[in-house]
Amino acid sequence: MSKELLGALSALEEEKGIKKEVVIEALEAALVSAYKRNYGQAQNVEVSFDDKKGEMHVYSVKTVVDDVTDDQLQVSLDQALEINKGYELGDEIKFEVTPKNFGRIAAQTAKQVIMQRVREAERENVFDEYSKYEDELVTGTVERQDTRFVYINLGKVEAVMGSKDQMPNEVYRPQDRIKVYVTKVENATKGPQVFVSRTAPGMLKRLFEQEVPEIYDGIVEIVSIAREAGDRAKVAVRSNNSDIDPVGTAVGPRGQRVQTIVNELHGENMDIVEWDEDDAAYIANSLNPAEVIDVIFDDDNDRACTVIVPDYQLSLAIGKKGQNARLAAKLTGFKIDIKSETEAKEFLANKKAASETDDDSADSSDTESQADDSAENVDDSATDEQQDVKPDTPDTDDSDENAND
Repeated sequence: MSKELLGALSALEEEKGIKKEVVIEALEAALVSAYKRNYGQAQNVEVSFDDKKGEMHVYSVKTVVDDVTDDQLQVSLDQALEINKGYELGDEIKFEVTPKNFGRIAAQTAKQVIMQRVREAERENVFDEYSKYEDELVTGTVERQDTRFVYINLGKVEAVMGSKDQMPNEVYRPQDRIKVYVTKVENATKGPQVFVSRTAPGMLKRLFEQEVPEIYDGIVEIVSIAREAGDRAKVAVRSNNSDIDPVGTAVGPRGQRVQTIVNELHGENMDIVEWDEDDAAYIANSLNPAEVIDVIFDDDNDRACTVIVPDYQLSLAIGKKGQNARLAAKLTGFKIDIKSETEAKEFLANKKAASETDDDSADSSDTESQADDSAENVDDSATDEQQDVKPDTPDTDDSDENAND
């Protein structure tokens, strides 16, 4: 049995990547469980495995005491001294209790525990492997589809792609090989669960890294991505080398690089724009291919602005069903209000008139306030004069004296 066991351990390690130590631990736990079930006592049982000979030994560990109260857990000092004169009170002695024949139940119990540990080890290996692929691009094979998910075989694990992660312009058929973006890896009770997507902005970034060496090397950097998967996307890029054009590098000679990505996404259109540290320039670039005359920022909201475009390019700037403006807002992080040149003139004129009206109202209020203050001052002066000037009142005593005279 020893040779077969060691051979099985080596095969498990080579074929399934399960280390011998993991299986040995499972074997030891299995023997303890089997011993407890068959002999009703495993509190002080230890199992030792010899990985060179492939032999397993079960020991009952007993403590040396003066008076034995439990012979399964304790051994008297006299018995211990018979074994070895060096034993003292409190020492532990191992007695081998390896059963010669575990029986059918013991063997089944050991097998079940071993298989459980092996499955757990396989799950951990798969989880560890695919955790490294989170936020990365992998290739898999479509297996099946139901109302909730598309199931994709990635090799050692089956990934799921939810309805929100599926491209609206794609049909997934069994045995189709597709590239997917790993969004999350969970270690669930039934095993590792891998979630993938084809609509995530991260997938677009990884595709550009595959097709554009300068982006992979960090010479050209993707700053922001806005996608409406399957229809259109905007990608803002900047160059960390002043001699390299970021947009031209991403597009490639005759558009070959970006066209490869468009083909992979089955016709999703790409707008590559240059990122600029000047917000006004960046917003203008984001509305490509429309021409921008001016960008006016909102005084009350630092993340809002009004963009002025030529009259004949208003529909181009807004895009079909507002798509161009919507993607530009998502790309830049600004709330964008687009107005034609004519509308802008009227808007600015009305704004100026409203401002002047407010100023006139303020001046009128100031004038009325000054007038009220003057009137109050006049009233106060009059009151003071009335209080200072008093009418002459005849003295009563003097009048009586004159009358008597």
